[in-house]
Amino acid sequence: MQNDSRPTQAAPSSERLMPVVGGRTWVVERRGDLEAMWRQLGEADFGPDERMPYWVELWPSSLALGRWLSGQAGALAGRLCVDIGCGLGLTAMIGAGLGARVLAFDYEFAPLPFARRSAALNGVPQPLWVQMDWRAPALAPGCAAFAWGGDVMYELRFVEPVTALLEHVLAPGGRAWIAEPGRSIREPFLAHAAERGFSCSRALTERFEHQGHPVTVHILELRKNDGPRS
Repeated sequence: MQNDSRPTQAAPSSERLMPVVGGRTWVVERRGDLEAMWRQLGEADFGPDERMPYWVELWPSSLALGRWLSGQAGALAGRLCVDIGCGLGLTAMIGAGLGARVLAFDYEFAPLPFARRSAALNGVPQPLWVQMDWRAPALAPGCAAFAWGGDVMYELRFVEPVTALLEHVLAPGGRAWIAEPGRSIREPFLAHAAERGFSCSRALTERFEHQGHPVTVHILELRKNDGPRS
């Protein structure tokens, strides 16, 4: 997968990344004063609900997930989909561009205005951008046919709330795609999801160059079973 996410200046307070995903160059806006943002972090930002600005980057998992979604147009078109931890909004925009009705949420509000501007720049239908905590989803049970997230599973404490979110939001037979770069948390996550009644598999292993470095990303597929959990 080719990717050029070198920044080009868009405005004094923002810059643009130009990743190539699914045969298309996407415009993704983000804050341009990254060093200043990191310097402004205080002690409270490192607490239990740390508020580290991970959203300012386009991580390899999101790029691989975007490529995967680009091949799912037939399944996604017209369906309600949930983007978990959407950050700068790349995968949400890709889904919307394929005809999905996308609700994209992040724990932080800061990336959402950038994501909204990016969607306008790319000429895709606006996803519904929402600030939300996955531990308290303001979503109707079983509302979504699909859900996805890139690199959202990187600490053991996330296993239970993310699995519970997927159990809550997915309709029977619904599917979730979670992209992760080979972290040790993968197996505990899949084991817990299986205990909660999900069918789990690895849909894809993607190896590619990202900013001059080899990266391997796994796309995990979780399918919510039709019947009640035993």
